Amino acid sequence: MSGSPVIMRLVASAHSVAEKAGAIVRKVLHSGELGIVEKTGANDLQTLADRLAQQSICASLSRRFPKVTIIGEEDLPSEEVKEDVIENGQAEDILQKSCPAEYSGLKEEELVVWVDPLDGTKEYTEASRYLRHQTEAQTPHGGSVTSQPHSTALWLLDNVTVLIGIAYGGRAIAGVINQPFYNYQLGAGAVLGRTMWGMLGLGAFGFQLQEVPGDRRIVTTTRSHSNKLVTDCVDAMEPHEVVKVGGAGNKIIQLVEGKASAYVFASPGCKKWDTCAPEAILHAVGGKLTDMHGNAYRYEADVKHMNSAGVLATLRNHEYYVGRVPQSVRQALKSD
Repeated sequence: MSGSPVIMRLVASAHSVAEKAGAIVRKVLHSGELGIVEKTGANDLQTLADRLAQQSICASLSRRFPKVTIIGEEDLPSEEVKEDVIENGQAEDILQKSCPAEYSGLKEEELVVWVDPLDGTKEYTEASRYLRHQTEAQTPHGGSVTSQPHSTALWLLDNVTVLIGIAYGGRAIAGVINQPFYNYQLGAGAVLGRTMWGMLGLGAFGFQLQEVPGDRRIVTTTRSHSNKLVTDCVDAMEPHEVVKVGGAGNKIIQLVEGKASAYVFASPGCKKWDTCAPEAILHAVGGKLTDMHGNAYRYEADVKHMNSAGVLATLRNHEYYVGRVPQSVRQALKSD
């Protein structure tokens, strides 16, 4: 449907490309050869899956939308991309939907795409290591493994997502999240992975929207990048429960599926490619994502990549959580 508005075609392509990237992420894990590189330290890793998935996403989208600005997390050398990582498909059900009027005339050059090819890399590498040890323990003579690996390692894989966010005028207006290992608990033979997407003025799709009961406060926060500022801020929210998981994309999934009321991360660790896609999906269902001061992040092509003033995201009652942020956190995390 070449007659569809550019934004609808871009989202439809991003949906198919995210599924391709998710398949690459699964394939690399199952190969056991992760090709891990430390970027800035042990908590900041890059794997072969990060590199191949980003190549796939950026090359596929730029081939079809050459004037769109695409910003990927991984700083990769320019090299020829193999044809087998290119995805030319478009999600037909997205092309069938009516484009919100305010976006129907957008041009390619007005759009910025923010890509995190593998959000939750630390959990991905931990799960791989665990699975490899399990395999070695069960097959001392190179025999085949038929028993299910331990659920702890597999739970980590739920933290992994592929994120493609689309911004216009500095705002996140559409996003796609692929969860490559969704359904792992169904065991051998299960079809793995799911893709959710959303767009302002249109809604969000690919999941069932649920909310935490109004009298409960469940805060989701970082699993592997905590510090005193983060824990002080979480405590100040007076949560009934705290859920520690990896990946920004996964934390927003917690919010929209009723597993958490707020995502609280009082630290400058998150980047624009972590939050653009999740923010668009969250906003499409009436939620909100800001810094710890309650200010919106901007997604123009020339903004700095770091979300310096932390991340605070909610499905409802955003003002309550902004109001609970301690003064010490506000002083430590200056707004851009």
